[in-house]
Amino acid sequence: MSKPPHRILSDSLRFTVEKHPDDIAAVVEGVPYSYATLNNSSKQLAAFLQQQGLHRGDRVAIFMDNSWECITAIYAAQLCGAVFVIINPQTKSEKLQYIINDSEATALICDTKLAKSFTPTLSSESSLETVICHGDLSTVSTFTAIHDYTSIIENDIDTSALPANPVIAPDLCALIYTSGSTGEPKGVMQTHGSMLFALQSLIEYLRLSKSDRILCALPLAFDYGLYQLLMSVYLGATLVLEKSFTYPALIFNRIRDENVTVFPAVPTMFSMIIATHNREPLHFPSVTRVTNTAAALPADFIPALTEIFPQALIYKMYGLTECKRACYLPPEMLQHKPTSVGIAIPGTEMFLLSASGKKAKTGEHGILHIRGPHIMRGYWNKPEETANTLLTHLYPDETILCTNDTLYQDDEGYFYFVGRNDDIIKTRGEKVSPVEVENVLHSIDGINEAAVIGTRDNILGESVTAFVSPTSGTTLNANKIKRACAEKLEPYMVPKDFIIMPELPKTNTGKIDKKPLRASVEQEKTS
Repeated sequence: MSKPPHRILSDSLRFTVEKHPDDIAAVVEGVPYSYATLNNSSKQLAAFLQQQGLHRGDRVAIFMDNSWECITAIYAAQLCGAVFVIINPQTKSEKLQYIINDSEATALICDTKLAKSFTPTLSSESSLETVICHGDLSTVSTFTAIHDYTSIIENDIDTSALPANPVIAPDLCALIYTSGSTGEPKGVMQTHGSMLFALQSLIEYLRLSKSDRILCALPLAFDYGLYQLLMSVYLGATLVLEKSFTYPALIFNRIRDENVTVFPAVPTMFSMIIATHNREPLHFPSVTRVTNTAAALPADFIPALTEIFPQALIYKMYGLTECKRACYLPPEMLQHKPTSVGIAIPGTEMFLLSASGKKAKTGEHGILHIRGPHIMRGYWNKPEETANTLLTHLYPDETILCTNDTLYQDDEGYFYFVGRNDDIIKTRGEKVSPVEVENVLHSIDGINEAAVIGTRDNILGESVTAFVSPTSGTTLNANKIKRACAEKLEPYMVPKDFIIMPELPKTNTGKIDKKPLRASVEQEKTS
């Protein structure tokens, strides 16, 4: 009998549980859960959402730490035909409220431990009709419309009314919010078809199989982390999920105890691993795949990583939320082209256009454009920004993604990243809008002017640097400014460095000129 085709993302769970219900779907902080448990819990939650009036295409916001409950929420949304919106648990209340209102989410699934961030949203006008919390409800007891996650799962809800085929491939599957140049987060629209194609392409070039055990210490709200889950369920493999990489020693033990075979990470994590290795040698022979994205993997990390993971193929990758993944460097080419970001992922095409709009020649810098089924549908409620990013004039009846990133290509077709052409800062795998940080700085007493830039960082990709000038008669303190930023911004958005100047440089039109600011930082780094 031929294998049934996957048409929508939730088919992965359905097909896996039919064949291997007792196999372990996930080990979450050391606790194993079967595919049958994932299927049953997700169906219970989906049926409850449906009973609350959730309709096909409605948005379900998920505001949780990496957890078993977060996994079930992701699949519950799919099983009732909804669109899931995963929000980073570090998100502050003001931005959380913006995302919920912008997405017009009708349901929120959250952890009570994050109540400080989400309760302001509950007390304000919003589109929310249903709120489901996991944890101690007494911390949010003043809100009577909150439903208990645990009770829902344990109450044996009738799931027979759930649709067998809730959506089709072109339907929207997820909104993944990313920082925008205007300071407002943008919801990247991904369909079932685009996400399914992307994970199939990833599985192909990573050469993964059902026997793999994939460790994920990356946030599920980060698409790099999310796809570890999606790939694992598609394969019927096992995801070893951790809340974070805060305690590396715990992760090292988990790799050994769970015989992890796939280890995805970002350069900041690899830097911590290598620092530990230099003090006391690490050795993880069970790992056969090591992957890196979010920022370039420094070439000088490679020797140590090959010692730590002696059996592993090491993959350097580059991508954008707007298409999930753009390219990868085949591990066999790592020594030959250590600075390359590689070639297009299977089933897609990449090309460079020069400033004149013509195909860039070998070695010539150009703007990267991407073709393929993995491209987003657009930015939610942002038609102008969508039109500037998704181009329709290059190929007849086809949408092309313009990345605004500058790359060049060698004579063997391998791509090399040069830099970004917009103001967005890419740090620790996250996008940071300078405008959003500048708005917070301007709200701090004593600050007259503020400018935020990204500067090259071998570990972070880019680090966030803030320049500020004081109002007349005021003395600024960098530590106090940093603390004020930490109250309103997610940790990765808080500037690493604060540079206080009497006055910031201006252009002829009176605008703050970031070019000399960027040059001064680069000069200091090279001096």
